[in-house]
Amino acid sequence: MPYHAPAQDLQFILKNVVDFARVTQQDRFGDIDHDTLEAIFQEAAKLSNDVIAPLNRIGDIEGAKLENGRVTTATGFANAFQQIAQGGWIGMLADPDHGGMGLPLSVATAVNEMMAGACLSLSLNPLMTQGQIEALEQHASDDIKALYLPKLLSGEWTGTMNLTEAGAGSDVGALRSTATPNGDGSYAITGQKIFITWGDHDFADNLCHLVLARLPDGAAGTKGISLFMVPKFIPKSDSSLGAQNAVSVVSLEHKLGIHGSPTCVMDYAGAKGWLIGEEHKGMHCMFTMMNNARLGVAVQGVGCAEAATQQALAYAQDRIQGRTAQHNGQGTILHHADVRRMLLTMRADTFAARSIALACAVSLDLGGDDAAQKAQGAFLIPIAKSFGTDVGHEVSQMGIQVHGGMGYIEETGAAQLARDVRVTSIYEGTNGIQAIDLVTRKLMDTGDAAYGLLDNIEHCAENARDEFPALAKQVWEAAETLREGVEAMVALPQTDRLAGAVPFLRAFARVLGAFAHLKAAGAGGLGSDRAYLAEFYIGRLLPEYRFLLTQALHGADDLYAIAADDLNFG
Repeated sequence: MPYHAPAQDLQFILKNVVDFARVTQQDRFGDIDHDTLEAIFQEAAKLSNDVIAPLNRIGDIEGAKLENGRVTTATGFANAFQQIAQGGWIGMLADPDHGGMGLPLSVATAVNEMMAGACLSLSLNPLMTQGQIEALEQHASDDIKALYLPKLLSGEWTGTMNLTEAGAGSDVGALRSTATPNGDGSYAITGQKIFITWGDHDFADNLCHLVLARLPDGAAGTKGISLFMVPKFIPKSDSSLGAQNAVSVVSLEHKLGIHGSPTCVMDYAGAKGWLIGEEHKGMHCMFTMMNNARLGVAVQGVGCAEAATQQALAYAQDRIQGRTAQHNGQGTILHHADVRRMLLTMRADTFAARSIALACAVSLDLGGDDAAQKAQGAFLIPIAKSFGTDVGHEVSQMGIQVHGGMGYIEETGAAQLARDVRVTSIYEGTNGIQAIDLVTRKLMDTGDAAYGLLDNIEHCAENARDEFPALAKQVWEAAETLREGVEAMVALPQTDRLAGAVPFLRAFARVLGAFAHLKAAGAGGLGSDRAYLAEFYIGRLLPEYRFLLTQALHGADDLYAIAADDLNFG
């Protein structure tokens, strides 16, 4: 079935669930009123539905190919990218002084979800460039900004991030790529990087690689890493392109999904590069890009969940099978209780994950002038990334189940969504690493950011008691129990924290999802579909937080009780 971008649901959440009104009260976003927002979403939805979505299946079948050292992309990708670029969507977040739209992160996050739901493979390209633009705006010299930003914003050039090496994946500090000063302000970059998304393609004049490498005096580990701009073609001062740099694509990875997106092994053989930011501060600069990307990946998961839900619902409405007490004679599978359970789970979890991602974006939008909001946004990033991508995986798998045997057949498209979204739980920091970040770095404030979120949830529940007494009571009790869980987690030794990190994150996400559904129910009113969906989520899905907290606080002893050499019981 055709994909339909969820513009109305996104607008509903911004208006009723998260504090987007506070974002528009800021001077820099004061011209974004309801009509402007609606116009932006309508145009983004039209582009996603009519231009990007029809390429999803084509990209999966044709894939990207490496021939004679050059990557060629699937039919239609180049044209669609040009329409994305011409619409200004690459520069959504960029400073207007550099030619960008200067939109709030919350609006850009919503647009990125629509594009990801339409075609995850293609949407990755502008997302990577958006992250590079932000990193350059914050850390590059004025000369680098003047040379690169206009071309990146126009889509004439595109950007990548190069962190991972064989043997240095999540442990970035183990990288072996080197940077040697050339004596003219440039550096010779040597090394090989793997898993480079859109490392090469055939629809931009130049590719701009942000590469992590170590200077000769760089200390071991992440503290000795620097960041460099390494273009495929070396630009002249007037932005025209000069000689090809010593950068090449060794191979393309053969992947489970996102076949339309070339994932490259890149080789740098003394390639010319220019320092971004300070020497030995490369991870600090790259994290600007990575945090942007992590929120982008969160809504990649949500976008795939949305697409899977739409597809499963359409199939359930048409597929005639069996008899139920709700229907005289044979009816569609939508009348079966278990199919209803699956579809409502898909819809409820997609809404919860979308709300968490947008709440994170709003907090980051407000964080420039509000330290508490900045901390709250930082706290929500690992939750949004992990929960959004877990929901994408779980919902797409459930979508296959709704289709039954036809879901296992590639022609329906259900399997592709499950294959494509699977990587989102892995890249930009695996979800396990996100959970570790949550229970370590993000609890270094002894829980202040977490308690601030829980205060908001309890305040909302108290205000909802008159209209939704049962739902409000459950949400308030969940927030109070989670508060005790945060206190206990903060008191645990490091090893025990790490052992419970993943269930702790999931428990927090479950309660945040209930908060979002309760606010949606209040906006919809008694007897509304929003209220019924909230009853489903709070009654059936929220209770999961209790046993998740039990797991989170269980400790690590049982994980290490069996010696590593004895784990094979064969």
